[in-house]
Amino acid sequence: MGIDPKDLSEDDLFRELRQLHATRTETLMHGSDEALANHTTRSEELEQEYLRRNPERNIDPERLREGARRR
Repeated sequence: MGIDPKDLSEDDLFRELRQLHATRTETLMHGSDEALANHTTRSEELEQEYLRRNPERNIDPERLREGARRR
């Protein structure tokens, strides 16, 4: 299913992630079970690669439980 995420450039990884996130609802609502399973698998692969490359990513405190409670 596509190029191994480890072999993608940073730009290609972001492009792939954006495309998958843009097509998720359409796949969920109208794709076959196989298409949805493939979409989920590919999303997980790409997201794990992003996390591997960015272990110190900037976490928005508002996205944490404490931030939600303050709102």
